[in-house]
Amino acid sequence: MNSLVKFVQDEFVTRKDLPEFGAGDTITVYYEIKEGSKTRTQFFKGVVLQRKGSGTSETFTIRKMSGTIGVERIFPINLPALQKIEVNKRGKVRRARIYYFRGLTGKKARIKEVRK
Repeated sequence: MNSLVKFVQDEFVTRKDLPEFGAGDTITVYYEIKEGSKTRTQFFKGVVLQRKGSGTSETFTIRKMSGTIGVERIFPINLPALQKIEVNKRGKVRRARIYYFRGLTGKKARIKEVRK
């Protein structure tokens, strides 16, 4: 049964060509919002806290600061409304899930950038 579900997901769910990114990277996600009959593109720019899951059910969490309030959003990788992802900065972190980043403020909340 489990292999049947995996087979159906691999065959029928379309994969998008997304750039490589991980925890600590600063990315911009462009996605479509439908309001009534109109559609518009909105973006969400922030630091990736984690990537979770595998295959078609994979998700990633982004955190941004809106004034003094932290806003987190979870995006599925295969979201149909997802248009594109841009990697703005590559961050150097030692963990795959940087939940400790939620408690940091000020200069402590900076992530070192990886130079190419």
